[in-house]
Amino acid sequence: MVKMDKDEQKPHAIFVGYPLQGHVIPAVHLAIKLASKGFTITFVNTDAIHHKTSEARLDSSAAAADDDDIFAGARKAGLDIRYRTVADGLPLDFDRSVNHDQFMASLLHVFSAHVEVLVGKIIKSEEPPVTCLIADTFFVWPSMIAKKFGLLYVSFWTEPALVFNLYYHIHLLRSNSHFACQDKRKDTIDYIPGVASIEPTDLTSYLQDTDTTTVCHQIICKSFEEARGADFVLCNTVQELEPNTISALQLEKPFYAVGPIFPTKSFVATSLWSESDCTQWLNTKPHGSVLYVSFGSYAHVSKEEIVEIAKGLQLSKANIVWVLRPDIVVSNEGDPLPDGFREEMGERGLIVQWCRQMEVLKHPAVGGFLTHCGWNSILETISCGVPLLCFPLLTDQFTNRKLVVDDWRIGMDLCRRKNQVTKDEVADKINRLMSGKDGEKYREEIKRLRKTLENAMAVGGSSGRNLDRFIVELMERTAAASHQSKEVRI
Repeated sequence: MVKMDKDEQKPHAIFVGYPLQGHVIPAVHLAIKLASKGFTITFVNTDAIHHKTSEARLDSSAAAADDDDIFAGARKAGLDIRYRTVADGLPLDFDRSVNHDQFMASLLHVFSAHVEVLVGKIIKSEEPPVTCLIADTFFVWPSMIAKKFGLLYVSFWTEPALVFNLYYHIHLLRSNSHFACQDKRKDTIDYIPGVASIEPTDLTSYLQDTDTTTVCHQIICKSFEEARGADFVLCNTVQELEPNTISALQLEKPFYAVGPIFPTKSFVATSLWSESDCTQWLNTKPHGSVLYVSFGSYAHVSKEEIVEIAKGLQLSKANIVWVLRPDIVVSNEGDPLPDGFREEMGERGLIVQWCRQMEVLKHPAVGGFLTHCGWNSILETISCGVPLLCFPLLTDQFTNRKLVVDDWRIGMDLCRRKNQVTKDEVADKINRLMSGKDGEKYREEIKRLRKTLENAMAVGGSSGRNLDRFIVELMERTAAASHQSKEVRI
């Protein structure tokens, strides 16, 4: 454990999280973890994320007197975390999920100017002096702003190391005609350092796209140019889960696996929706009888897919907790569920708009998770020992599915190709996962991975050691830079 001398200057990090639910949660809790190790943190949210978080707290009657500052409780607990917000370039009531491309374009072209102004103000007005800028890897500006203000740049990657590695070597995919060319190769990819082999269908959705001129592709390419200029990379993964990939990346730059980054304190609100408490309903169900269903915080599912999944859930033998966001289907047709579904499920089903996912997954009644394969969800379900039924929708989720199904063997595909989902397959796969021999096999494997996560998070575990090593090296770099600066002034 890193201990700072009383005379030693505290490191002060400006921390900017990417304005999506799946990125904000680990960013907030990494900030708490660093503050608990002696950092001063100035955490920067967008106005829109802050607004949605505040609304969710009000809706759930969880708002405190200091509802304009999500870290007020953290400071009361003795942590030095300041809180600032900045505009992302769009009105608060703009629907960023439905208008994804406009949102991404604003982050690409406008947001950086607002961040740059704010960083300048923080550096001029706050003590202790700012040491480094920690920013989500998907931002396209961090190394530029860090250089302008003489800060070290720490890139925070919220997805598995495998996905970082694929994007980091996008030039190899391009030069080998597996990306951004008219006649893309479909054979196995075996030339990425640290990756024995991967199929093109297991690449992220953006690396599989034929149109690579979109705003999201511009962001990915520019952000990984920026990542090459990072002084350090912190990754929300575990060394023992991805040893070869991480070892290869460590040859490129200081890369630290510091995950899984889970909420360790309850005094910071991070949810963008009001959270339902499912405990009372779960308490009425037999051990391992409930399938938890959630497709995450951002991706959309077609009405046809929702209908087939719903019919499959009806046909299965499982009890169901289904998180169904109001905007899960981009449609004006009202309820996306089939007529009579809620009534026919009766006591077998609980449908909520959002919930405390970890609390649900930890409950002994839960025996399986039908998931979009978001990385936070995968880490959480491993830590709770619940096997997965995989239904990836976009971005890193296809690559995450490969890790779950092919590499770790802790779950199965719902359907390898998303657009072929049928009610009969849904019912069959659920029954096999929940009560068949497949489910038993996956539960045994996930017990092993759960132990791996527990060991990594334990005192002296790999993730704690990696975080401590990062802090030592950051402070050494800061001290060296300060010494050089004094020599120049002399």
